[in-house]
Amino acid sequence: MSEVSFTIKNATLINEGKSVIGDLRIENGRITEISTQGIQAKSTDTVIDATGLWLMPGVIDDQVHFREPGFTHKADISSESLAALAGGVTTYMEMPNVNPQTTSIEKLEEKMAIGQLRSHVNYSFFLGATNHNLEELRKINIRNTCGVKIFMGSSTGDMLVDDISVLDAIFSEVPTLIATHCESEVRIRQRMTETKFWYGDDIPAELHPVIRDEKACYLSSSFAIELAKKHNTRLHILHITTAEEAALFPNNVPLKDKKITSEVCVHHLHFTADDYKNLGHLIKCNPAIKDRRHKPELWKALLDDRLDIIATDHAPHTWEEKMNPYSQSPAGLPLVQHSLQLMLEYVHDGAISKEKVVEKMCHAPAICFQIEDRGYLREGYYADLVLVNPNAPHTVSKENILFKCAWSPLEGKSFNSSIEKVFVNGTLSWDKQYTGNRNPQRITFLR
Repeated sequence: MSEVSFTIKNATLINEGKSVIGDLRIENGRITEISTQGIQAKSTDTVIDATGLWLMPGVIDDQVHFREPGFTHKADISSESLAALAGGVTTYMEMPNVNPQTTSIEKLEEKMAIGQLRSHVNYSFFLGATNHNLEELRKINIRNTCGVKIFMGSSTGDMLVDDISVLDAIFSEVPTLIATHCESEVRIRQRMTETKFWYGDDIPAELHPVIRDEKACYLSSSFAIELAKKHNTRLHILHITTAEEAALFPNNVPLKDKKITSEVCVHHLHFTADDYKNLGHLIKCNPAIKDRRHKPELWKALLDDRLDIIATDHAPHTWEEKMNPYSQSPAGLPLVQHSLQLMLEYVHDGAISKEKVVEKMCHAPAICFQIEDRGYLREGYYADLVLVNPNAPHTVSKENILFKCAWSPLEGKSFNSSIEKVFVNGTLSWDKQYTGNRNPQRITFLR
């Protein structure tokens, strides 16, 4: 595809804690000029008048499940990355619990090849840990792979890592960022046994956060932090859900200096256990959405920088699967198409600034993972960009959902903002709809 240059005029540029009116130029896939004094477009440029629109870096989602290979009846890299594109997500990091599992360098590279062939946005894939693949983990290329994922709680296949000696070795020997799903499997099994005693197989959805409770999360997260401190490991704890866990992280250390970082997901900032009554298994996820006391504490920790990144843990399942009884209904919900709009709704409501949203969804993932030349509006950086119309209402409906599973827990919700245009490496891939132009790259890391 031939390169097209663009000059974006009169946009509200949201970047590095500030919002200013300015212009931005794209050439050869990169940002070549940013100015608040005006840019003279070249005769070959496509000029976009962005008056009244917000221009921000593309969202970087550090935790998604796109289900390919092995579970493509639920989702695949093409369908879910297109939904990500529509939502302003220009880069994702995808998880290894697929089939076959991404637990070897060979399988990792096979997924990277699928990403290049089918993804609509930039990509990286985690190498998954098991109780038996330490040799593979040692081989990871730290420059072109986002990290190693450890399930310290339930997962598919044999990806639960519960051997203490193996965990100790992984934290000691793996040469890159380790991302963890933290829930105590012992605690969860105990709570499940107790719940089944009273309810049998007819367990109400409302009991999900009782089975997978605060203590299960805290026991595992605090243990991961203990291991990381013991071995000076670069640890990133995914999807924090409780006030108790939020208290484990400091708020007085710059992100670039942290060895232990954290993530909170949009559904844990938005829903509470009260929502199980209406949404049931549609919001069943691991770790569970907890009772209402946790939501304000998560918000507080996000705003005071104890929680570093906002992500989705996008994890689609079919409607039919979700309608099963509790023990057969899988955990996870589809969110990547609407995460930015959902957070901008909280901007509209005054809960968070638009600059803070950009910090947590764009800048912080780039810092945390040491991503090369992405996550900011900076000259020389890749032109991964999103133009948002903050005054163009959008309602989530069956007709505009792009997830392969064809449903969302946000159906019927109206947002005040819409995603107007999305650039991926300087290519205009979304212009209120898919343009047919794709230009994804495997992201690289400055490690």
